[in-house]
Amino acid sequence: MKTLPSGMQTHLDTKATTLCWCWRLTRTDGTKLGFTDHDNDLTFDSTTFEADTGFTASEVEDQLGLAVSNLDVQGFLNSAKLNEDDLAAGYFDNATVELWRVNWNDTTHRILMRKGALGEVKRGETIFTAEVRGLAHDLQQSKGRSFQFQCDADLGDARCGINLELSTYKGSGTVAALSGTHIFTATGLTSYADDWFTRGKVTWTSGNNNGRSMEVKLHTYDGSTVTVELWQPMSEAIAVSDTFEIRAGCDKASETCNSKFSNIVNFRGFPHMAGVDFITQYPNSDDTGLDGNSMQ
Repeated sequence: MKTLPSGMQTHLDTKATTLCWCWRLTRTDGTKLGFTDHDNDLTFDSTTFEADTGFTASEVEDQLGLAVSNLDVQGFLNSAKLNEDDLAAGYFDNATVELWRVNWNDTTHRILMRKGALGEVKRGETIFTAEVRGLAHDLQQSKGRSFQFQCDADLGDARCGINLELSTYKGSGTVAALSGTHIFTATGLTSYADDWFTRGKVTWTSGNNNGRSMEVKLHTYDGSTVTVELWQPMSEAIAVSDTFEIRAGCDKASETCNSKFSNIVNFRGFPHMAGVDFITQYPNSDDTGLDGNSMQ
């Protein structure tokens, strides 16, 4: 149960209210964006809430206990702060969302109704719908380590210990030719073996996507041509002569950790863990013991 600020309670007691909804989004890059369904811009907490942005919200769905509470926010891309490129670039992925009930006649009278994070975002030509997940959603995520064959560290993090800034693991290239929206040939990478950068990451250093990154689906080198395929198209078109940095990838297997990175001492998986087939085995008349005698 929420306790209303005294000013808000006094305003509600008048029976003639001047209330509106305000949404504040804090993107993953720290940028704060404000929106309101009021017909004039509002400002509080150093944030300007832009009016008439086409935002509408569904009913808030509350669940008992620790079940996730959700609502959907729908908006038209008619605000300079909301655009297809930023959505595609991932700036709104898991962005923090605050939903405020505000007295537009005196914004000091306000109360925070919901706080959560953006979930699934569906985009159309002129409209998007974003799922707002409650704070309980974080409790449903896996925490801590998992017992599994593959490594659970991220390549290059503190647990892994590999320095991805070394020239062994980082290259610089230039787009030579395009094949579709996310496949291109490159120059500058002929000193790296075939498949070296598969599962790695490209970070653009010039062009329309300068500063943006994308995971590498496949890197091939046939002795004369280097080809890079990204997992999905960039938010802006890639152009010939665009430059980039590319870092090595890892498939999380112990063999790769040892042969590619010579880093088996820091491997964070359990490659010798007994699998399901071993656990479910049972003796039969054809099995033999360690002494060679039949186990019957």
